[in-house]
Amino acid sequence: MKSRIILLIGLLILGNNKAIGQTLEAKRKVIVLDAGHGGIDSGTVSTNGLQEKDIVLDIARSMITWNSILLESKYDIYLTRNKDTLISLDDRTRLVKHIKPDIFISLHCNHISDSNIKGVEVYTYDNNELSEMYAQTILNELNRNLGFMTRKPKEGNFQVLREIKEHCPAILLELGYLSNSSESNYLKDSQNRKALALAILMAI
Repeated sequence: MKSRIILLIGLLILGNNKAIGQTLEAKRKVIVLDAGHGGIDSGTVSTNGLQEKDIVLDIARSMITWNSILLESKYDIYLTRNKDTLISLDDRTRLVKHIKPDIFISLHCNHISDSNIKGVEVYTYDNNELSEMYAQTILNELNRNLGFMTRKPKEGNFQVLREIKEHCPAILLELGYLSNSSESNYLKDSQNRKALALAILMAI
């Protein structure tokens, strides 16, 4: 797997992390990022102690930073959680229904008993054409620029997708398997997480 993306400007400036929420302005596209799990719900955990909840929150925050410093705040980005707290699925979907973004992305990591299984997966709900377009574009970007093995988008009956289907395109991203040593080691590196964040943002 490639360890770095074409970082365009450089990763060093990412230390200047901006505010988690950005002011909604007319004509800007709006993105809601849902960092899965949080608080007492760690999500899946790798053999080296890497927790899903921490990985996905870091990626979501990095997407906001890239949007600010690289894209000059082209998008208005909101997080369903901005720290290590557990937010109910009802509250997450309620936020999306209120904001009505151009796209909703729920970020997760995968786990399976077979440690040889690896790759990125993405789920949509009910064959939504625009959701599937976003899903395939993001998969292509992660494969082309980061070398992730990817599969075709799948349908998933997840609450965060099902309950907002009438409000915006929505996808759930499984960003590699923490049960696979190579992918968990990749995700352990903060620079690689920043590269993932940039790849997803550029795909959008």
